Order: sequence, then structure tokens, then C-alpha cells
Amino acid sequence: MAMGYPPSGQDPYGQQPNQDPYGQPQYGQQPQYGQPQQPSYQDPYAQPQQPAYQDPYAQQPPVSGSPYPTSGGAYPGPTSGGAYPAAGYGTPGYGAPAQPQNTLGLVGMILGIAAIPLLCCFSIGLPLGIAAVVVSYLSLNKVKQGLATNRSQAMAGLICGAVAVVLWVVFLILSLVLNIGLGSYSYP
Repeated sequence: MAMGYPPSGQDPYGQQPNQDPYGQPQYGQQPQYGQPQQPSYQDPYAQPQQPAYQDPYAQQPPVSGSPYPTSGGAYPGPTSGGAYPAAGYGTPGYGAPAQPQNTLGLVGMILGIAAIPLLCCFSIGLPLGIAAVVVSYLSLNKVKQGLATNRSQAMAGLICGAVAVVLWVVFLILSLVLNIGLGSYSYP
């Protein structure tokens, strides 16, 4: 017998003849014992199956679907009240500090700043100036009560509104005395 070729009927790579390379038994053959059986169809979206032999020291998959331990933890869970903190935080009877009411000061400042140029262009500057003075005065009262924190905006609105009112009065006097800016037409 020559050493180069295996005898006929034997696989040159040492595998047994008539064996499926994918581990499936041929039709009519009994499965070999000791080898894990693969199901005929595997769903690609199904949960992975556990192997026949499981290492006792391997990490176990989570039971709850969470990758974190479920045996408790360092932080206690909520006892009652859901997402709200337990009693004992802060002084009882007092809520969170109120948000400052800065809207009046901002509106007064905007009205006061807009009143000056609109006084020269249109007659709408006088009502805007008066509104700026009133709204800014109310805002300053809220600042004194501690409900608002924008004293500088309220002062800007009060000053600009007052300047617009004073300028309107000056223009009115000049137009009456010197007949300036009224757009009057004199007949010959």
C-alpha cells in the first residue's frame, strides 16, 4: 500500500463518510449522540438559545430584561408618592420661591424707548410715553415689594416715557407759539 493516498471509501481529511458538514443528519439516519442537535428552522429574531453545557461561572442573563442587577441596590426605591420627594425636605408650609415678575419692567422699558422716536414721526409717541410711565411706575412698586428684580429696566422705561411726554409738551408749545410743524396752509 502506498503512503500517499488513503484507501478508497475514506475521506482524506479524517471525516466519516455520508456526514452533513452542517450537522444535520441525512434523511433516514439517526442522529449521533453526544452532538447538539440544531432545529430545522431558526428564527433570526428569536431569543438566543442556551447551549447544552453551561459554564457555572459564566455571567447569567438578566431575568427582568434589564442589564443591571435586580437584587436591590445602594439607593432605596420610592416608598410612596411616586416621583415626588419624601417629606422632610425644606420647611413645611413653604413652596418653591416664586419666580420674579419682571414683565412690567420690560414692557415699560420697551414702550419708553419706542415713544421717543415715534414722537417725532407720528403722534403715537404721547400715548406710548404715558403708557411707559404708568407701567414702569407699577413695575417699580413690584420691585419695592420684592416681587420683581428688574429695577433698572423699570427706571429706563420711566425716564424714557417721561422724556417723551416732556418733548411732546415742548413741541406742542413751540408749534402753538411759533407755528412750527403744524403743516398749516395760509391763504393769500
